Amino acid sequence: MKPLASADKRPVNLDIGSMKLPITAYVSITHRLSGVFLFVISGLLIWALDMSLASEQSFDDLALTLSSPIAKTLLWAIATGLSYHALSGLKHIIMDFGYGETMEGGVLGARIVIALAITFAIVWGIVIW
Repeated sequence: MKPLASADKRPVNLDIGSMKLPITAYVSITHRLSGVFLFVISGLLIWALDMSLASEQSFDDLALTLSSPIAKTLLWAIATGLSYHALSGLKHIIMDFGYGETMEGGVLGARIVIALAITFAIVWGIVIW
């Protein structure tokens, strides 16, 4: 039996660059990217923990290394990524309890996550520098 063709003959736009995604999509995508970033960077964090616990000399060497501007920028990126990932994850947990499941609630939640993430990024910058 021959499959029925779709009656809808409108063209399909599959060019992702021309699609306008809602803010909820951007928050979801960046939540996943921050998780990948944290997974990749976790090896460096484990190395730093190992260095800090190996000896007093290695602790001092690590403290000296982490005082450089490049290391402070990396620490800021890690702290900001962790804060964003936690805030976005908390938003997902709240949605799992049935709050903010509508499009309006999702947009509000996404805006709150972005606002808090920017606030935390500024606070981390002040604390680290």
